[in-house]
Amino acid sequence: MTAGPVGWLDCSAGASGDMFLGALVDAGVGLDVMQAAVDALGTEPIRLSAERVTRHGLVATLVGVEVPEVETDRRWRAIRDLIEGADLDERVRELALGAFARLAAAEAAAHGIDVEDVHFHEVGALDSIADIVGAAAGLASLGVERWTASTVTVGGGTTRGSHGSIPLPAPAVLRVLADAGAPAVGAVPYEACTPTGAAIVAAAAGDFGPLPEMVVERIGAGAGGRDPRERANLLRIVVGRTVEPARASGRAHHGESAAHHHDPASHGHRHDAAGAHGHAPATADHGRAPASAGHGAAASGGHGHHSGSETHGHQHDASREHASAPGGDEGRAPSGRPVVIETNVDDLDPRLWPAALAALLDAGASDAWLTPILMKKGRPAHTVHVLCRAEAVAAVRSALVRHTTTIGMRSYEIDKYALERRYTHVTVDGCEIGVKIALEDGEVVNASVEYEDAAAAAVKLARPVKVVIAQATALAAERY
Repeated sequence: MTAGPVGWLDCSAGASGDMFLGALVDAGVGLDVMQAAVDALGTEPIRLSAERVTRHGLVATLVGVEVPEVETDRRWRAIRDLIEGADLDERVRELALGAFARLAAAEAAAHGIDVEDVHFHEVGALDSIADIVGAAAGLASLGVERWTASTVTVGGGTTRGSHGSIPLPAPAVLRVLADAGAPAVGAVPYEACTPTGAAIVAAAAGDFGPLPEMVVERIGAGAGGRDPRERANLLRIVVGRTVEPARASGRAHHGESAAHHHDPASHGHRHDAAGAHGHAPATADHGRAPASAGHGAAASGGHGHHSGSETHGHQHDASREHASAPGGDEGRAPSGRPVVIETNVDDLDPRLWPAALAALLDAGASDAWLTPILMKKGRPAHTVHVLCRAEAVAAVRSALVRHTTTIGMRSYEIDKYALERRYTHVTVDGCEIGVKIALEDGEVVNASVEYEDAAAAAVKLARPVKVVIAQATALAAERY
């Protein structure tokens, strides 16, 4: 038996108003539901439209908000009166007012003014009001009793607002998420979470963490307007029903038994010091793109070929493996510590490895790499290692099964030390190039130029890539 509906907001690629609207439509909420709520405000005409788009090969819904060209610089109390006076369902009104109240408090704290005197500039524009009210109507229509949200990727760098250049994450974003107790991570060198998106997350979510156990019934993927190279710019909404305790424990017991009996990785590589292969994972950015395909996508693994290397490998530390990868919890690490997933593969076409590693990063891996090994009978093979956060384990395992020929893998938790990172840009003869800054105790200890940006600039400027990298590095050194 199942209980009431629950929902999960996957904000691992960020959050914005249009991403919420798109995910809701993708999950089956009628666009007319949100349009009716927006119309009830009685403002200038606002029209919502939806289209199917792709982000890094994943299909999603992008909702556009068409508004007239009017000046809108509203105070918080004016927006509050607008929503309170509209013919809206009480749950919709509560969510919308909750989102704007959080924004007002954040803006007041950032600018040192009374909350009643807060002016909404960008957020006060008609399209942002439509985003919040439309999202509130869509979320309320799903009838979810409890929303959980993932860690929110907020991004970094700088942007321009009504007061000039401001750092990212925007002060309002940080304040809203902090007040809600929401975990956040920078991860990308652009604005991944807008104040509007942060406010909707804070107003809707009552808890934060990985995908809770549920019977999934709806999946919706909403696209952001931009399509950055770093990840699929998607917000996902997952709706399902909670599982009764008896059914949950029974299924977990069955899954554990099956894992111990059938999992080829239980005879895999040795993990103790004497038998370890390869090197420690390099520090990498936290947070990656959502792994599942968009509308109605199932998270089942593909039918890979059997890899003999997984069934008869070297001796391993069984007690450690069983403790760190229980079969009854869908591979999630309850402690939230970083997880390393490994598998030996000896029969994958080597031309497929670049695409496989890219798929693992898109699935949420912080890093993925290969170690050459020699299997029984002198057969050459590779161990693929994947470093990821606890909430990405299920998606990473699915990507491994779908993009390689493995039929099993092992995993264990690790301790990880990572420097603070910031993202900025320098300009080399008109070409903008990203730079990742690493700090220890507030002191800059390294500046790394984004290679892809440097390579693109080199083509445009007709210079060697190494020259562009040197110029960008020098500019970063002058700044820091």
